[in-house]
Amino acid sequence: MSEPDRVAITEYLAIDLARETWHCRRCDAELGSARGPYKDALLVCERDPRDVHHPKIDPERYAFTFAPDPTWCRIIEYYCPQCATQIEVEYLPPGHPLTRDDLQLDIDSLKARHGEGRS
Repeated sequence: MSEPDRVAITEYLAIDLARETWHCRRCDAELGSARGPYKDALLVCERDPRDVHHPKIDPERYAFTFAPDPTWCRIIEYYCPQCATQIEVEYLPPGHPLTRDDLQLDIDSLKARHGEGRS
């Protein structure tokens, strides 16, 4: 595949316009149809926010430690299934479903724009 067919969308996501597929920009893994959600092809990891944002003061002595409270916040990380590059992170309240805010791009317009040699 030639490079003009590949369009960078985010730091770690690209679209192959010829095949209409999402790709990891780090390892080139195919991540499903570009007309559908890329998150469906990613590995998902739910993290305890205290593991990511460590308490700044002793949690044995103080109720508020400047670390997110896991009863109020959860961290969802999305990874490429081939190279384990972190593609996206979400901070959500417990019980909230994973967000479906996937990029919804006009693939046909992208094809027209890049097919004409404009960037």
